[in-house]
Amino acid sequence: MSSVQEKIQSLRAELELYNYNYYVLSSPTVSDKEFDDKLKELQELEELHPEYYDPYSPTQRVGSDISKEFTQVEHQYPMLSLGNTYSEEDVKDFYERTAKSLNEPFEIVAELKYDGLSISLIYENGKLIRAVTRGDGIRGDDVTTNVKTIRSIPLRLHGNNFPEKFEIRGEILLPWSEFDRLNREREEQEEPLFANPRNAASGTLKQQNPAIVASRHLDAYLYYVLGEELPSDTHYGNLEAARQWGFKIPDVIRICHSLQDVYDYIAYWDEARKNLQVATDGIVLKVNSLRQQKNLGFTSKSPRWAIAYKFQAERAVTRLNSVSFQVGRTGTVTPVANLEPVLLAGTVVKRASLHNADIIEKLDLHIGDNVFVEKGGEIIPKIVGVDFDSRGILVGEKVRFVNKCPECGTELVRTEGEAAFYCPNENGCPPQIKGKIEHFVTRRAMDINIGPETVEDLYEAGFVKNVADLYELRITDLLSLERWAEKSARNLMESLRKSLNVPFERVLFALGIRYVGETVAKRLARAFQSMEKLEQATFEELVSVDEIGERIARSVIDYFTEPRNKELVSRLKKYGLQMSLPEDALQGQSEVLKGLVFVISGTFSKHSRDEYKEMIERYGGKNTGSVSGKTNFILAGENMGPSKLEKATKLGVKIINEEEFLRMIEERV
Repeated sequence: MSSVQEKIQSLRAELELYNYNYYVLSSPTVSDKEFDDKLKELQELEELHPEYYDPYSPTQRVGSDISKEFTQVEHQYPMLSLGNTYSEEDVKDFYERTAKSLNEPFEIVAELKYDGLSISLIYENGKLIRAVTRGDGIRGDDVTTNVKTIRSIPLRLHGNNFPEKFEIRGEILLPWSEFDRLNREREEQEEPLFANPRNAASGTLKQQNPAIVASRHLDAYLYYVLGEELPSDTHYGNLEAARQWGFKIPDVIRICHSLQDVYDYIAYWDEARKNLQVATDGIVLKVNSLRQQKNLGFTSKSPRWAIAYKFQAERAVTRLNSVSFQVGRTGTVTPVANLEPVLLAGTVVKRASLHNADIIEKLDLHIGDNVFVEKGGEIIPKIVGVDFDSRGILVGEKVRFVNKCPECGTELVRTEGEAAFYCPNENGCPPQIKGKIEHFVTRRAMDINIGPETVEDLYEAGFVKNVADLYELRITDLLSLERWAEKSARNLMESLRKSLNVPFERVLFALGIRYVGETVAKRLARAFQSMEKLEQATFEELVSVDEIGERIARSVIDYFTEPRNKELVSRLKKYGLQMSLPEDALQGQSEVLKGLVFVISGTFSKHSRDEYKEMIERYGGKNTGSVSGKTNFILAGENMGPSKLEKATKLGVKIINEEEFLRMIEERV
């Protein structure tokens, strides 16, 4: 073995141990910097020596940009759902039914029921081979590439006393801290918030880009081992063995020897769960002995040897004092209930979302009503009903959605098919103006080093009334404000100077055009190549771009039809912002595929799916996600989706492989 290979293997072993200590044992043994330095060193060595490539290397956890459709995989053991109960009486019935069926002593293993996405992990010879979602219980999606980015899931097991092949099941979770961070980012962009960590985890694991999955720091708790040659004849014993192999097995699992033990466990965790780092929604009870499990068997839908006890949703009753209406960056008006403070799920709740006019009408709210507020699995408190029995004759007026903007008085509008009302006065409504500036300076947009408080100060002082005014700021302007020193003023000026190098697609995103998020901005930038061409684009040209629908197209046209927006863009161009794609990005672009519609399906060897999509768009073609009568070609790789193949055959759509596609481009160019 060469010294380079030895070094690579040594680094891999070190990093695997650091990962295990940090993500499974929660006992880091090195600093983040030391870990990152070693990971970078390993990455550089692997790039220089591809002959030592290993799919189980710690460097493979970061997630590449290669994406692929998920293929369906049948479970060796069906993933059945558990019977649910919400009462201790039902738990007693389960316990007594089990005792009667077995007619011998038994133990119950009590576990927390984690509120995430069920996952099945297959290991062979100590290596992760496949990860499959629950799906319909019979088959699920193969999400192995994404699961490999989750650092608490071992790619290679510890020791050598594990079965040659086995399956371990558990839950993919998004910790509360990461959930809060994601929702803060989405709130900044006025994107819909994730309702709860479960939805966020599920949506994350189904991302087509593993790099996005890696960035969201999912976690995994494992709780069930299956296989032919397991080390123990008890459920608890197999979990303890799995812990030694490197799996993150919850340390809250307990063996109960009596019904009272079960009740005590439920009572404790009904309160203590509020302090956990991840969401839970109940308790799972399982017969410990595998022999006894086998004897008890299954119903058509669930095992007879297990049951789930669900916690009641956190609910409180409090008085509705008033309803206020907030205006966001894009003009969306959101109603917020102001409540008499009440303790709910460990925090004092003073406000709750009412979402939109339809929900207000459905609830039949009146000021002074006693309302039911729930948190449950939701991080954002919401009003779920009114205590009509307590409504007296002195109750206040009925809550109605406002018809004028509470900030600028403009008549609100509501787009057909949408729930929200919004203020159309985007250039004259203070919250929208300040919101646009705050959006413009964010890290994912222009990355200018100021926050909301500074934006507020600059706006109130009259120095900045739109984003273009930022580039006319002078150091003397900043020094005239409170809390500003020369160093911080110069830092801002330097940040503004650096923002002139931000690429065109981010400049487009920074403008804050309604419905134009990061992904849409990239597609528009690639399709039209410059701000000038985008300004002149017709409705038909816009909707011909992949994933640009009528709503987005109309919004873009409306934006550039407004004279003040055109003037703003003109000023930004004058100050030196990037208003087109660079020459190297334009090289090789042509119209050889113009008018042709492609669907990509399967996995490829020469290029990634994203690269093929980019090629199709670069050469003037259009990508779509589904096969229709308008589809000209299906670019098919391995494991092409069976439904796409069936539809293509039915419609007579031509199927080509990647060699034929690349030859098509070469011949036409």
